[in-house]
Amino acid sequence: MNADKLRTVEDWVSYYRQEFGLPVIERGGFVMLPVTAQVGVVHLPVARAEKVRAALHKQRAEGPMLARQIRWSFLAEPDSRPGDQIAEVLDRLDIGIPAVGSAVMLPTGLDRWTREGCHWVTPPARDSKLPPLSAIITTALAVGTGSED
Repeated sequence: MNADKLRTVEDWVSYYRQEFGLPVIERGGFVMLPVTAQVGVVHLPVARAEKVRAALHKQRAEGPMLARQIRWSFLAEPDSRPGDQIAEVLDRLDIGIPAVGSAVMLPTGLDRWTREGCHWVTPPARDSKLPPLSAIITTALAVGTGSED
């Protein structure tokens, strides 16, 4: 399937399903990726996200990442949920983990910015494993934002 020829939201839903195996749906005229027991998401502020991306790349654990203007979204395999104390720390650091049943909007284009206001920093790849949610969280807590350095 050629991404340059995709015109409708339905085309993009088919593309994400066929090319990347993502369980996307159309909702309200947008391509949405539901957060499930198999696909999770971690939202990080940009400064921290860039450091997490670099650290995960060194660990060869990099997965799909979406960029928005103030935060990036990392797709993850939900291997575990953080406990209450870690969840409080994440909340203070503006790190979000959407609950099962919520959804994340995906771009309907491969350009830098799309009508959804986001783009792929690292696009998904068929048959590649998502990094564990716990690895992204652990890395996000370890790297800092740069302002602490």
